[in-house]
Amino acid sequence: MKAYVSDKIRNVALVGHGGCGKTILTEAMLYTTKVTNRIGKTEDGNTVSDFDKQEIDRNLSINTSLIPIEWNKDKYNILDTPGYFDFVGEVNSALRISGGAIIVVDATSGVEVGTEKAWEYTSKRKMPKLIFLNKMDKENVNYDKTINQLREKFGKAIAPFAIPLGTDRGLRGLVNVVDLVAREYNGKECVDAPIKEEWMERIQPIRDMLMESVAESDEVLMEKYFEGEPFTPEEIHVGLRKGVLDGSIVPVLVGSAVNNIGIHTLMNMIDTYMPTPKDLKPYHGINPNDQSEVIRHINTSEPFSALVFKTIVDPYVGKISLMKVISGELKGDMEVYNPEKDEIEKIGSMFLLRGKSQIQVDRVVAGDIVAVAKLQYAQTGDTLCDKNNPVQYGKIQFPQPTLFMAVEPKAKGDEEKIGTGLNRLTEEDPTFVVERNKETKQTLIGGQGDMHIDVITSKLKNKFGVDVTLVDQIIPYRETIKGKADVQGKHKKQSGGHGQYGDVKIRFEPAQEEFIFEEEIFGGSVPKNYIPAVEKGLRECLECGVLAGFPVVNMKAILYDGSYHDVDSSEMAFKIAASLAFKKGMEEASPILLEPIMHVEIIIPEDYMGDIMGDMNKRRGRILGMEPAGDGSQKVVAEAPQAELFKYATDLRSMTQARGSFTMEFIRYDEVPAHLSPKIVEGVKAKK
Repeated sequence: MKAYVSDKIRNVALVGHGGCGKTILTEAMLYTTKVTNRIGKTEDGNTVSDFDKQEIDRNLSINTSLIPIEWNKDKYNILDTPGYFDFVGEVNSALRISGGAIIVVDATSGVEVGTEKAWEYTSKRKMPKLIFLNKMDKENVNYDKTINQLREKFGKAIAPFAIPLGTDRGLRGLVNVVDLVAREYNGKECVDAPIKEEWMERIQPIRDMLMESVAESDEVLMEKYFEGEPFTPEEIHVGLRKGVLDGSIVPVLVGSAVNNIGIHTLMNMIDTYMPTPKDLKPYHGINPNDQSEVIRHINTSEPFSALVFKTIVDPYVGKISLMKVISGELKGDMEVYNPEKDEIEKIGSMFLLRGKSQIQVDRVVAGDIVAVAKLQYAQTGDTLCDKNNPVQYGKIQFPQPTLFMAVEPKAKGDEEKIGTGLNRLTEEDPTFVVERNKETKQTLIGGQGDMHIDVITSKLKNKFGVDVTLVDQIIPYRETIKGKADVQGKHKKQSGGHGQYGDVKIRFEPAQEEFIFEEEIFGGSVPKNYIPAVEKGLRECLECGVLAGFPVVNMKAILYDGSYHDVDSSEMAFKIAASLAFKKGMEEASPILLEPIMHVEIIIPEDYMGDIMGDMNKRRGRILGMEPAGDGSQKVVAEAPQAELFKYATDLRSMTQARGSFTMEFIRYDEVPAHLSPKIVEGVKAKK
């Protein structure tokens, strides 16, 4: 592939609901540009985008694939993103470096949740976008109904740039309303066709609406419009492009990717309306040395800088870093600075990725996307730059994990391999985390949902040869006391030779702090040199309570009396005496279980408010408040026990058709209800 200058590049993300046909649309583009000689099928596992074993096995996209193609003397970097919500991190990173987006809509389904999410993501970033109505060849597709649905959901920006030519037997072509060009499908490809007079009745109202948008883009054009003068094709394109770039116009195109209908028109529209890197606003960063603001324009004349937006980890090939060059240019054998790690990186092998195929290059300019192999320090979200002109761009925002599961090895001795494999996979996917819970001794993995966790464990097996079992995480309960107790702990042992003697009297009572130890010894009933041993003995006992062996908190112990033996007393004897007193004291002071309580913030459309509040009550939750979250959504703030929230990510998705989201963090421990405590204790003892 030849080298392209910045204003001949388009970076375009394909986004939309799962199953809408993004991957097949990519296949149709590859076929139209003669990169491939057939349109692959997801179900056959032969598409260029979905080459990973996981994707082939599951018939869905898991990773964003980069597909560079050439069209009209331009280069398009097409980023085919997953539609399944568990892999939203891939969408975030692709949109971060894209100039525009194509929202793909399944015309048989209309506006779906994934369509709404794609609109939301792109609108927040103020990205220019097109909508491609795919699968228009299917039976019972109602174009007018779908357009009306889009307008109801997304407003007056929706503008049909093409209308379908259809019969009872399905889609046979389309009319480009802007350029008044018809294209008909002859069974193999779309070819130009004359526009028939009877079509104009339908075309003219849509075209008139577009001409109004052209007029609104410029005062001179507005004057021309009111004087009844027709616009030139160039004026039309310039006016409409201005509207697309500022978001006031969102063109809607039609087609069928599987039959290669509408692809030619879509590719031309990308060329005409999608921004080049030079159309985009400059990037803002900071100088890592003095924290001052740095602005970089997407221009080869500025110092080199790039953003790593994706990492691919392969146990055999090594690490591949995908990056967008933001300013300057990147050449092989360059040394670049990584301000995140404060390290110099040596650029080695550089190539363009097309699916899994590699196209070697030796130079990449600002605005283009490149893959670099075996960088030592770089991770997703890192900036690379010129050492003498340092800049650090903002990190890519990834969602926090919402579902945690524990992993256990199926084979003994695989613990180390699990840790190594999981840590390598976190480099590839920043939306999941690995944690080691020291208290429960469990290795936890946190992801975006069931599918995400399942994919991680499958990758662990396929890439690193480690088979694991998923189990629920253990709740880190605590124990404490509600009452007071006054007890004696006496340790006396005589078995020939040196004996052991320690005797303490201790009062136990509840406290606000984790543990308080005080002594009120008078007259030396317990010598001062043994008092630290008593405290140490009590502190050691805090690790294992009397109910179910959980750590003990919020307790005060007051050593007020005791006795000793001149010969047989020792630090060890007093430690043992203290432990005996601790056990007695806890049992007599009304021991209770405490459970972790989580602070939960849930964002949902208002329609689901009743369901969410009812469900939270069933989970022993408490609603603290509600407030508007924008776009017709509500934020519900609640508290609920961790034990009731294990599968909340899955349940919330089910209750809201995936429209809801939430964040959760630990805030405190509360008493377990009396009727649940015995069940928990029995369950823990049964596992021991």
